[in-house]
Amino acid sequence: MRKRLVMVFLMAGVLTTPAGEAVADPAHGDWARLRTCESGGRYDAKGKHFGAYQFTMTTWKSVGGQGSPHLASPDEQDYRALYLYRMRGWQPWSCARKLKLREDRDARSKRVPTYAESAYI
Repeated sequence: MRKRLVMVFLMAGVLTTPAGEAVADPAHGDWARLRTCESGGRYDAKGKHFGAYQFTMTTWKSVGGQGSPHLASPDEQDYRALYLYRMRGWQPWSCARKLKLREDRDARSKRVPTYAESAYI
């Protein structure tokens, strides 16, 4: 039962910190729309920018990415995208402005995510 409840919260994008404070990251649908706009939803996209979230190599490395983003697993790209969002909000993605995505209180929080927190993406 507890596992199912955690999955419900992860799917909704609502998580709990160890202190019990609720936090929110962008909804799964916002990430899906961003990926579609940035790369056609292709995690293997390459060109001037790489992967589903169209990382530059500098930005990818700034959030701890190794190798090339388009060669990383979808889970790794999702994690690094959430990490970047928590560092800089939607600012790095031009599609976020086109899509009028709104930032929540985790934007620019500098709070390093866990892989579990990015699993809903």
